[in-house]
Amino acid sequence: MSLKLRNIQKDYREPGGGILPVLRIADFQLAQGEQAALVGASGGGKSTLLNVIAGITEADAGQVIVDNVDVSRLPEPARDRFRAERIGIVFQTFNLLPAFTALENVLLGMSFSNKADPPFARRLLEQVGLDKRLQHRPSQLSVGEQQRVAVARALANRPRLMLADEPTASVDLAHQQNILSLIRSTCEEFQVSLLLVTHSQEVAAQFARVERLADFNRPEAAQ
Repeated sequence: MSLKLRNIQKDYREPGGGILPVLRIADFQLAQGEQAALVGASGGGKSTLLNVIAGITEADAGQVIVDNVDVSRLPEPARDRFRAERIGIVFQTFNLLPAFTALENVLLGMSFSNKADPPFARRLLEQVGLDKRLQHRPSQLSVGEQQRVAVARALANRPRLMLADEPTASVDLAHQQNILSLIRSTCEEFQVSLLLVTHSQEVAAQFARVERLADFNRPEAAQ
């Protein structure tokens, strides 16, 4: 298995002091190389779940096992290193550094795990159709091109797991299918497992496995 979640609990404290249960997941698994779409209502905990899996947010209880490592047991510095080495993340907002070129943004992503590999960074950008845009900064790229840089950066360290949070939400309809196809085909080529969050039924329909967060997340049980 690429990913296993066991008895995950995550709550947030409300301004009035109350507790808001967000995640109550007894069991969830994703096989190595498998691709799944995760759908659910806005505010239903999808992004929180991805952050818990990535180790950006700590669960209050339970186990997050990625590539046979219990990420939930790692101290924060070790979680950061693990995420840099084995988890690729495509954020809704791309998070590209504006002062750096497309190539430098990908290389910088590699530097967090001490795996700088300029030829591989160039190859990834070429694969996403940016071979003539390597030296362009984000402001000189279209939204779709920025998303392609973000995908290349997420794959730069040859991760075992890719997390994509609404990756088509920030691009127009003309580019949505290109971005989705790019992410899926690149993950397939490198045998990277993919968990893609989307609110789009059209996007979800293209996956053989579609999970609805409400089907396995039961925060209401804590109320």
